[in-house]
Amino acid sequence: QVQLVESGGGLVQAGGSLRLSCAASGRTFSSSAMGWFRQAPGKEREFVARISSNSVTTYYADSVKGRFTISRDNAKNMVYLQMNSLKPEDTAVYYCAADGAFYSISYSSPRRYTYWGQGTQVTVSS
Repeated sequence: QVQLVESGGGLVQAGGSLRLSCAASGRTFSSSAMGWFRQAPGKEREFVARISSNSVTTYYADSVKGRFTISRDNAKNMVYLQMNSLKPEDTAVYYCAADGAFYSISYSSPRRYTYWGQGTQVTVSS
């Protein structure tokens, strides 16, 4: 089992940066791929980024590619999302999640992820 706690959200002006952190506990963290998702009011939860257990492979949604960077530190049980050049449309609650390794489900689907944090609010003002 993995427990996840996000932090680092807040209010920022367009063009600014934020770094989200996700603290994980549990024996299986270092062997689990991890993802970041976001959900804006009235919208479905959407994929943002994913990182493999050994940090070799990363994936990004087209909407954040080139602006966001996902990373992890297995020694510290941490996952990060560096967000640069933020836009008002990035406003959402951001969640980190642990990949449940359901290989028949796309890595970009929330259904693939077994454990979720409580989320952290990111608001980008124009």
